[in-house]
Amino acid sequence: MTLLLRLAIPLMLSAQLFGEPVQRNIEYGRAPNGPLLMDVSVPEGKGPFPAVIIVHGGGWIGGDRQFSVEPLFAPLSHAGFAWFSISYRLATDLLQFGVAVEDVQSAIGFVRKNAAEYNIDPQRIAVLGESAGAHLAALAVERSPGSVAAVVAMYPPTDLVALAQNARAIPESVRQMVRAAGMEELILGYLREMSPIEHIGPGLPPFLLVHGTADTIVPYDQSERMLKKLKAVGNQAELITVPGGGHGLRGWERSREHTSYRQTMIDWLQRTLKGPVSSGPAASAPASGKLRP
Repeated sequence: MTLLLRLAIPLMLSAQLFGEPVQRNIEYGRAPNGPLLMDVSVPEGKGPFPAVIIVHGGGWIGGDRQFSVEPLFAPLSHAGFAWFSISYRLATDLLQFGVAVEDVQSAIGFVRKNAAEYNIDPQRIAVLGESAGAHLAALAVERSPGSVAAVVAMYPPTDLVALAQNARAIPESVRQMVRAAGMEELILGYLREMSPIEHIGPGLPPFLLVHGTADTIVPYDQSERMLKKLKAVGNQAELITVPGGGHGLRGWERSREHTSYRQTMIDWLQRTLKGPVSSGPAASAPASGKLRP
């Protein structure tokens, strides 16, 4: 995709998306460096509608609330969900890593507080994150378990210690330098504190994990272990396996086989949030994504 087309996509979607009006640049909170913004789409009709708060990925340092997660907009809109796609503070340095968890919590609070204005049901709100956004979403909900009714975590980094110790993207020379500086235990302790798998307790809302088996950035077993631990303490949790899927839903767009997870995800959201039965294009797509309880 050319850079020109990538830049044009948000502009083409700015007025309307799939027949539903989209409200751009809604301020949901403020950070020291400026406003925190979201884009909002609410179905036409009586309502109140179930809602999904979308948290984009990008390695905590990048990503975009419009382009990065754009493939999710049509399925959610067609299925009758309102959606709120948020921006958050990016980690410009190590001290900023994780501050965006507070932004996700702020977004959830804003949506709940303004539920009547947006014609949504505050008891039927899910948060959906992908990659780094899934990490932030999981931590936000673990810190405030009653804030949403469901969590969808797509290829989430759940164990940051395991990633730091084993990820191919980190050169061994960097690990050796950290050990030589005597900082290994300090850094690993912080990463452990920021790992969702370390903070699982009973009473969490239902979790849906979505992960590709060929993910070389965040290994598939990160979701397998998260699933096992969630269920071990009595939480509802399921895993959609995307056979052969790598890391990132934008990459999945190149293959019909890798995009059919959407219907399984929509079905799960509708069951969990007791939302409307979809009759749009998303409902007619075949599902090859395997749902594992």
